[in-house]
Amino acid sequence: MKLLYDIAVFFYHFFIRVMAPFHPKARLFVRGRRGWQGKLKEKRDPDSSWIWFHCASLGEFEQGRPVIEAIGRARPGYKIAITFFSPSGYEIRKNYSQAAFVGYLPEDTPRNAAMFLDTLQPAIAFFVKYEFWYHYIDGLKNRNIPLFLVSGIFRKEQLFFSRMPWGGWFRDLLKAFTRHFVQDENSAALLNSIGIDDVTISGDTRFDRVASIAESSQPVPVVEKFCEGKPVLIAGSTWKPDEELLVPFINSREGWKFILVPHEVSLGNINRLVHMLKNPPLLMSRAAETDVTRYQVLIIDSVGLLSSLYKYGTYAYIGGGFGVGIHNILEAATFGLPVFFGPNYHKFREAVQLIGLGAAFTVSDTESFTEQLLKLLNNRELYEQASLSASAYVKNNRGATETILKTVFSFQA
Repeated sequence: MKLLYDIAVFFYHFFIRVMAPFHPKARLFVRGRRGWQGKLKEKRDPDSSWIWFHCASLGEFEQGRPVIEAIGRARPGYKIAITFFSPSGYEIRKNYSQAAFVGYLPEDTPRNAAMFLDTLQPAIAFFVKYEFWYHYIDGLKNRNIPLFLVSGIFRKEQLFFSRMPWGGWFRDLLKAFTRHFVQDENSAALLNSIGIDDVTISGDTRFDRVASIAESSQPVPVVEKFCEGKPVLIAGSTWKPDEELLVPFINSREGWKFILVPHEVSLGNINRLVHMLKNPPLLMSRAAETDVTRYQVLIIDSVGLLSSLYKYGTYAYIGGGFGVGIHNILEAATFGLPVFFGPNYHKFREAVQLIGLGAAFTVSDTESFTEQLLKLLNNRELYEQASLSASAYVKNNRGATETILKTVFSFQA
């Protein structure tokens, strides 16, 4: 099985290298890994103890971030190293001030894993949510370096739980972890069913992250001025199908304000969105140059602002529900916004639970979105109930970070 795994990893990276001249993200993926060992050696301080966090992309980084920052406060003697698999995580957080090293994870080969671990020599390692790289996990195990999974979530259809011959190989990956911090009882039960008992139901660290965002949120004066006290719909991390659902509603509403935050902020995609709208929108990159109050639609054509904008919203629409799955709905819920999203949400526990609480709503087209939203608009009591349920849900699920730190550092006592 290991041979098949190595072949799959080789061909994946080979395909990315072939695509690099033609695809910007593939090009970043390849270029970012060049000279990785020299970059790591340059940052490596042999007199310091290092903790390594690995995240697939930006979403997983945000999930690990509360733990990273809590360690920085509670254990300042450690230095933090962060690796990313995806350019969309690295490119946005490559200058993250809480880490002494931020880089790409080198290709998962025996040689790369050995060189990486021998160079960094981490005292502790954390993999966030989904990442299971065989040679790195095996290398950590062989060096007796504690390895923890943060905010893990498992489903019975995953390969770890398969009765096919390869299921055992994948189960051995999970058994190499010192402890799994999982989000829910179902994940713990699945791990227990395959003989893994080093499990703690800690909850999801994203609740700690979004709550801290709400508590420390700073004003964005130009957005505050743009909203001018009117009903505001914030559409976050939208893709084309989401925008095709929203734009007819936007074009038909008077007296509202709309903040659109597309997932893809390339010039071509922004221009496509601009041309869909009846009234010319304002781009955030030009907002300081004009009277923002005369515009109905503000398009955020940069990254990193979304979580700070939800405090200005009345309602939120979260993109991704017509693709592989919805983006982060907790960032909106923590500010008490009723949340709307497309039909592909069932793998997201928080979406299912918020729907059950009457704080979130799934929609399939413009008509169903309009109908659901107007119910809240025309019933103040129903809106307030949804809003309170959303914010209370986040508040009541905090605490995963504290649980993780207490458990992890008991291994270091």
